[in-house]
Amino acid sequence: MKKSVAVLGLGKYGCSLAQSLHDMGQDVLVADKNEGLIKDISSKVTAAVCANLESEDEVNVLGLQNMDIVITAMGGNIAASIMCVSIAKDKGVPTVIAKASSARMAKILSRVGADKIIDPEQEGGVRSARILASTSIHDYFELDDNLCMVELQPRSTWIGKSLMELNLRQKYNMNVAAIKEKGGTWGYVSPTKKLNEKNLLMVILEKDDLRKWK
Repeated sequence: MKKSVAVLGLGKYGCSLAQSLHDMGQDVLVADKNEGLIKDISSKVTAAVCANLESEDEVNVLGLQNMDIVITAMGGNIAASIMCVSIAKDKGVPTVIAKASSARMAKILSRVGADKIIDPEQEGGVRSARILASTSIHDYFELDDNLCMVELQPRSTWIGKSLMELNLRQKYNMNVAAIKEKGGTWGYVSPTKKLNEKNLLMVILEKDDLRKWK
């Protein structure tokens, strides 16, 4: 279902996030005080507004009460982040997500009402470490505090066997969500399909179980 999302702050992260959400079919409003950035991104989102995000009056006229999700992407501007999170929560926005550049900033934004805190640099470092430390993990995404989604190369002992035969859920506490051949697209999994050396699996498992995958 299409959602209305506001991305406040157009640094590298904010721009990438806004365009990606719009490409996925979401209604995306962006706001930033930099007129050049607003002009550049205006054709790539639903609406783009030049606004000083440290100004209560200017944030109030953005219409955040109409949004399903508000994301504050000003990791280096704590004053603007506090202002935007507070106003969004006061206006009843169901989900407010805030980018934080430090643990202290994360704690403050949580206290003023942010539902979720993101730290793209830290998350990117964790993701890279997971991939580099393993010969079978091709990609890694955190889903929650305890769950992750991993793009996994099947073990050599799995080749020629079906998911039904392998019984990965019982043996490894792992759920296979999708399958593809390298260079192809993801598709639904047939439990009777025999795996081959070109297959990649998208699996969901607990982070603690990642230690088994070297």
